[in-house]
Amino acid sequence: MNKKQTNLEKYSVPEREFRPSIHPIIAVSDVCKNYKKLEVLNHVDLYVKQGEVVAIIGPSGSGKSTLLRCINRLETIRSGGIYYKNEDITVGGNKKLNSVRMHIGMVFQHFNLFPHLTVLQNITLGPIHLKKMKKEDANKKAEELLEMVGLLDKKDVYPEMLSGGQKQRIAIARTLAMEPDVILFDEPTSALDPEMVGEVLQVMKNLAKSGMTMIIVTHEMGFAREVASKVVFMDAGEITASGTPEKIFTNCENERVRAFLEKVL
Repeated sequence: MNKKQTNLEKYSVPEREFRPSIHPIIAVSDVCKNYKKLEVLNHVDLYVKQGEVVAIIGPSGSGKSTLLRCINRLETIRSGGIYYKNEDITVGGNKKLNSVRMHIGMVFQHFNLFPHLTVLQNITLGPIHLKKMKKEDANKKAEELLEMVGLLDKKDVYPEMLSGGQKQRIAIARTLAMEPDVILFDEPTSALDPEMVGEVLQVMKNLAKSGMTMIIVTHEMGFAREVASKVVFMDAGEITASGTPEKIFTNCENERVRAFLEKVL
């Protein structure tokens, strides 16, 4: 990847010294979620401190994406609580919902760009309408972010003219334009051709170095091992193992985790 595509440092804060807070920035406490009779999340606890990169791994159907969607209030929980800076975010109307999504951004598997808007318009839509930013300021910020992800030359094109990797980098830039405290990534590379995966992972690696708090559902085990500060393994709606990458990938005593990793590594 060329220098232009990886120049995140120019527009982000330098790597930060980790300073743990009394309360985690995101706390998932005893959360249960079901679809009719199907239990999708079963008494899930997850605590994420500011600056942490948490990778959530596990088999398909284990509840990983549902957990992210609950944190972003795209799904409602049956019981338990989800807290942002010690405030319950599972309650409240549209005003509270907009606040949640300004502070907790989300990057989806299938990009979710608006096809009728240009790249620049996709990025500035949220800041202009939700944050009430002036159009000129929003455009300037969007152009900085596009240069950061190596796609400034694509600002006036429409999503259909982009590759999958380019679309996902635009989706990340769009999320960053809202200046969130936390970004949720829902399998951000699973819809990409193999040769496009690296360019997206490089942007995410640079975000991790900048100190961005991230929760990432991923099947990219090498990325999780290299970048995550904590790895969480989910199976059948439960978190069955959690720890440092070394603990999960090298010294895990959980037989289910070892069996899963033997198949995917």
